[in-house]
Amino acid sequence: MKRIGVTGHRDIPEAAYEHVRAALEAALKAALCAGHGGALEAYSSLAAGADQLFADIALDCGAELTVVIPSGDYEDAFEAPAELARYRVLRGRATREVRMEFAHSTDEAYMAAGTYIADHCDALLAVWDGEPARGLGGTGDIVRYARERGRPVTVIWRAGVRRS
Repeated sequence: MKRIGVTGHRDIPEAAYEHVRAALEAALKAALCAGHGGALEAYSSLAAGADQLFADIALDCGAELTVVIPSGDYEDAFEAPAELARYRVLRGRATREVRMEFAHSTDEAYMAAGTYIADHCDALLAVWDGEPARGLGGTGDIVRYARERGRPVTVIWRAGVRRS
């Protein structure tokens, strides 16, 4: 079974959204084809933004979803009710769930979840603007961690678009 993980920004600017969506879909379909019809397992923490978009597309492509939950109070980290509702729907569709041993959503919990995904996938898709992480466990940190371990990383972003 091929395993694809995701790391990415919670806020994807409107100017980049369709490009990111199309690139994630193309990458997941390519992974399915490369497996010659074999199964695909998608790893995501289901954070708002890139993680949820990736999970939606992966499930639509027929992948099995493994959810990596950073902490016991992870649901409290969702700012918008719609994002939390989407998290719950996607979590309910997951094949597997992995829980990090953190009671609270901290940068360390996010780093642990991101490194778990990087350690357990064959390739990592990074919805990333190339900027340094804004906090420990951010996208830039997970990309660096994966690359240091020789994990293939595909960066997905629309050139010229900046996050606010």
